[in-house]
Amino acid sequence: MKDTVIIYVISDAIGETAQHLIRASTAQFTLEGGADIRRHAFVRDAETLIEILGEAKNADAIIVQTLVQKKLAVIASDYCAEHGLPCIDLVSSLTAAIEQKTGQISKEDPGNMRRLDQHYFDRIAAIEFAVKYDDCKDPRGILEADIVLVGISRTSKTPLSSYLANQNYKVANVPLVPEIPIPNELTQIPRNRIIGLTNSPEKLAAIRKVRLKSIGLDETSSYSSENRILEELDYGYRIFKQLGCRVIEVEDKAIEETAALIIEKVK
Repeated sequence: MKDTVIIYVISDAIGETAQHLIRASTAQFTLEGGADIRRHAFVRDAETLIEILGEAKNADAIIVQTLVQKKLAVIASDYCAEHGLPCIDLVSSLTAAIEQKTGQISKEDPGNMRRLDQHYFDRIAAIEFAVKYDDCKDPRGILEADIVLVGISRTSKTPLSSYLANQNYKVANVPLVPEIPIPNELTQIPRNRIIGLTNSPEKLAAIRKVRLKSIGLDETSSYSSENRILEELDYGYRIFKQLGCRVIEVEDKAIEETAALIIEKVK
């Protein structure tokens, strides 16, 4: 019996509706390793879709799709049926029922649900910002960010960045690794914009072992060892003290709960 579950959300829009439903469902289960929700938004071509489905197959994941374009929805459903992947389509059945009841044909427009107002464009810009500056790919983003999340591996930096981006916050995140100095940009911004994230050693070990297993690596790697985790946590707290930033313990907190705490602290 698995104590964790990997769920791929595939959408030709943002995919937040599916994510909310998944969290409501997974909250009804005790998952020691947690629910690993991997959201893929704005999937609008078959090549990208098939590549994502291949990743999901390798991860032995559940697929939740909200694809309003019938062609893509059929590709996803057929792929899952062929490879034995659980697939939940949250759109097609209801769309078909409405078509039958009204005699109208779906517009198949992924963006039609949202009015193209400034709030919408700001949200899209925030999402693009979070993707661009995830994992400190470019430290210059730290200077432009509304919020900068710092923490060791598996402290929910990326999912929190995505969630906060959907709340229109420009978020950059920085992984803390003892062997790698922190970027200078972290010392050049107000400390109230920096949030440190941490987790318990036990929770980190469990999550890291699941992560290693999902990518086909040895669960006993030093990445998930107690000594390495304690070393990283100690380093993380030293950096938090150096930066003078607020710190949030993410263990047993839903992403929404942690995000609310972050927003409260930043404000």
